[in-house]
Amino acid sequence: MSNDDDLDDLLDELDSQGDLETSQQVLSIRTESRRYNKPVTIIEGFDLSKSELKSTASELKSSLGTGGTVGDNRIELQGDHRDRVPDLLRERGFDVRE
Repeated sequence: MSNDDDLDDLLDELDSQGDLETSQQVLSIRTESRRYNKPVTIIEGFDLSKSELKSTASELKSSLGTGGTVGDNRIELQGDHRDRVPDLLRERGFDVRE
């Protein structure tokens, strides 16, 4: 029985070291113009699992009342949200470079 506990402890330790802590992830925020000159806010620099990234994107979209998508370790939000996104990310423990 103790052998299983040792294995679980080791797996937990390895898992905790796999991703950077959110405070160590330095994110950059920029905007691009897309089709019909519509702005898109792009947040890059995440080191999260796909599910954590989707969860973070979902929280941001809900807070901002906008749509968006996730891909290539980045979040894209419809519209120009450079003024509000840094504070929302800092509230979640991220380091944001402006």
